[in-house]
Amino acid sequence: MARHLITSALPYINGIKHLGNMVGSMLPADVYSRYLRQRGHDVLYICATDEHGTPAELAAKEAGLSVAEFCAQAHDAQKAVYDGFELAFDYFGRSSSQQNVEITQHFARKLKENGFIEERAIRQVYSPVDGRFLPDRYVEGTCPHCGYDKARGDQCENCTRVLDPTDLIDPRSAISGSTELEVRETKHLFLLQSKLQHEVEAWIDAVSEKWPHLSSSIARKWLTEGLHDRAITRDLDWGVPVPADTWPELAAEGKVFYVWFDAPIAYIGATKEWSDAAPDGERRDWKSWWYEADDVTYTEFMAKDNVPFHTVMFPATELGVREPWKKVDFVKGFNWLTYYGGKFSTSQKRGVFTDAALEVLPADYWRYFLIANAPESDDSSFTWEHFTATVNKDLADTLGNFVNRVLSFSRKRFGDDVPAGRAAGEVEAKLGEEIARLLAEYEEHMEALQFRKAAAALRALWSAGNSYLEEKAPWLEIKTDPDGAALTLRTAMNLIHLYAVVSQPFIPATAAAMRAAFALENDTATWVTADQAKALDAVPAGTAFTVPPVLFAKITEQDLESYRARFGGAPDA
Repeated sequence: MARHLITSALPYINGIKHLGNMVGSMLPADVYSRYLRQRGHDVLYICATDEHGTPAELAAKEAGLSVAEFCAQAHDAQKAVYDGFELAFDYFGRSSSQQNVEITQHFARKLKENGFIEERAIRQVYSPVDGRFLPDRYVEGTCPHCGYDKARGDQCENCTRVLDPTDLIDPRSAISGSTELEVRETKHLFLLQSKLQHEVEAWIDAVSEKWPHLSSSIARKWLTEGLHDRAITRDLDWGVPVPADTWPELAAEGKVFYVWFDAPIAYIGATKEWSDAAPDGERRDWKSWWYEADDVTYTEFMAKDNVPFHTVMFPATELGVREPWKKVDFVKGFNWLTYYGGKFSTSQKRGVFTDAALEVLPADYWRYFLIANAPESDDSSFTWEHFTATVNKDLADTLGNFVNRVLSFSRKRFGDDVPAGRAAGEVEAKLGEEIARLLAEYEEHMEALQFRKAAAALRALWSAGNSYLEEKAPWLEIKTDPDGAALTLRTAMNLIHLYAVVSQPFIPATAAAMRAAFALENDTATWVTADQAKALDAVPAGTAFTVPPVLFAKITEQDLESYRARFGGAPDA
């Protein structure tokens, strides 16, 4: 049994996330975690809300709440949505936790001790009205490139140009609106990434050979351009404080660490939260997953915009600490999921957001569609038409209809127990070989974290049952050969049980419903071996069964029209 540590990029605290965020990090991590658990591995899946930075402060101000209160409420709201999607985190923590504060400060002290952090004086925008230095996002104004009058000091959302606060025309404070701004000198801490360039390159060379091209190419692009020393502190009221025992002057000024310094460390902090939250009588050793954890395989899931921070900046931090903290073994990066070819936008409420998705349809509809169309090799586009076609063809027709017609027909003709019939014959043997082959293909793709291919293999498993049913045609067979029809239905019921077991990573609620249809004693199977797939005898004759409610309802044209009306058919609709 191997030990697998899994993390997905921390969702930012500011607002409920959209489907692109879900499929680019948390959902594939959950699918993989579930699969590994079913195969008998020791798995720890950790995530947390990313709560620091200027957007959190600005959102709290807009909501009329303290930042702490805003983040606590937003954390609970996000967690409720992820529970609705049945994301089986071992722990969903918070980057603002005391555990993360302590570990982040420990990392910073060690980096200074080893010569990788230094104080530098920089010139920064200051607002006399607000009585404080303004971080880049606290400065707003007109973009000098496109004329957008709500550009921020770090980037123009309209034309996407990267900016400096001093680039803005007619700059103003995002706090007070004051235009009486000055540029003053202040001190910040800098992480000397340039001194760690060669170590990061050597580490990338050693571990990235099996990474997806997307992940390795982004990391190498940053390294080719050269690692630059980076400011890792900000002038904010909310964040991990610079420790006063190490930098008393900066601590007295209220400096906090930059969100991208403490956020990756929060994976470790959240693991300690998990450990500290252990119930009475249970011991959880958080450090064994992160410190001198040579027996752990660590896999990260994230969209491509997060890749450089996790493949370059955070590893540089870990290397500079000069302690044996676990570094990532495999980075699964994703491209974008778009909405009709345009970007999802949290700020502009464009696209389908996860809370609204669950209001429309149960989680399994979304889980399957998103993974089956995961943006792995390139961007993929969400459209309601594609979503409808996938749900109706794969879920309602191929899987749902198979389960319903097998169980309903058997109950109608043979009662509430699995019929016996004759022993399996040549057709069943051929089916078993096919199922075992497809199962091996499914396993191969899951092991390789190729989710679209894994979904195709799972779909092929479902289709094999339909092909068998069409070939045997028990609704005709029963007229001349009742024992043959009983065998066909018993075999099909064993396929349903097999589908319940192996579909669980993708559609856990539906898998549970399929499995619960059979009154099997001691049904503890976590996976299906090749021999079991060939035998198809896990559900013996005489087992009582029930017909579950419809697993997947078809999406009608009327439904489709209502979705378009609610969410829009395209970004500019």
